Amino acid sequence: MLEDSVDPAMLRHHGDVDARPGMLDFAVNVQGLAPPAWLRERLAARLTDLGRYPSAADEHAARAAVAARHGRSPDEVLLLAGAAEGFAMLPRLAPRLAAVIHPSFTEPELALREAAVPVTRVILDRPYTLDPALVPDEADLVVLGNPTNPTSILHPAETIEALRRPGRIVVVDEAFADAVASSGMSSALRGASPGAVGEPESLAGLSAPDVLVLRSLTKTWALAGLRCGYALGAPEVLARLTHGRPHWPLGTLQLEAIIATAEPSAVAESRRYADRIAADRTAMIDRLTALGLDVHTPATGPFLLLRVPDGALLRKRLADHGIAVRRADTFPGLGPDHLRVAVRGVGEVDRLIEAVNAALW
Repeated sequence: MLEDSVDPAMLRHHGDVDARPGMLDFAVNVQGLAPPAWLRERLAARLTDLGRYPSAADEHAARAAVAARHGRSPDEVLLLAGAAEGFAMLPRLAPRLAAVIHPSFTEPELALREAAVPVTRVILDRPYTLDPALVPDEADLVVLGNPTNPTSILHPAETIEALRRPGRIVVVDEAFADAVASSGMSSALRGASPGAVGEPESLAGLSAPDVLVLRSLTKTWALAGLRCGYALGAPEVLARLTHGRPHWPLGTLQLEAIIATAEPSAVAESRRYADRIAADRTAMIDRLTALGLDVHTPATGPFLLLRVPDGALLRKRLADHGIAVRRADTFPGLGPDHLRVAVRGVGEVDRLIEAVNAALW
């Protein structure tokens, strides 16, 4: 694809733009309107500490908590103000050629292009099966999502590891990995690396010099407004990412949220959330398919990719009914007939089905 054919505005588009205040939101993949009560209480208890600078002790505690969760050492953990900060750091790895596997989240490509890093797109056709042979050998940075936004595809860990080459760094965006249920997966999709805490196909527990994993706390814990995440990788790679980073990059509440959600009780809770999402997703697929919509399956994430005739018109009609869905033509490889919808509970899906019926018929 020619460089001048890339529209930065399309790469910059996010689902929150599609959801106006007051709309029933199927456009954003955050689960719930606010963090659970216990997490809000943990954060509220730290409000009196905001008159002091974030402490080194909290930073060390957060890295240790994340490391314990994933079976890593603390020096393999980089705390982030959301996974998006990690994507913004990727140009500091100074790749000669970055390969971005699409359709997928566009923020990494945007960050690389804005830093004048040469980028090649590897666009997967439906059913979006990853083939490592499609990635140019000369690419020394490869970026992909797992599970992938917006296709909800979960690539096998062994296939991702097959991308590894001497001199290459593989970056895996696992923003939704904690929302993938382990129950009901086929035997081929159960292989989790050490420290993945039952999260199928995660590479979070893999200590390797050439694999960088980015994680987000935004989605499962409804912390989009707090910006929390982390990267897992070799200390030398993390040091390159943080070169020139300002002091106190995360605030006290961000550090507390990372500590709290890495604790074993919170991880167990996230696995229960993943099971609930899986059940809601199955029910949602059945209901959308019954309407005659093309729902891409298999799906493993907290969102579904739809393909409908005149998707832009359907999106407008749903908005007229007060329902927001995510346009998906901003994802390379997809077109205006593609839409993404977040997995929601039965009551919200009732309203979506009613609105789709009214819009289509």
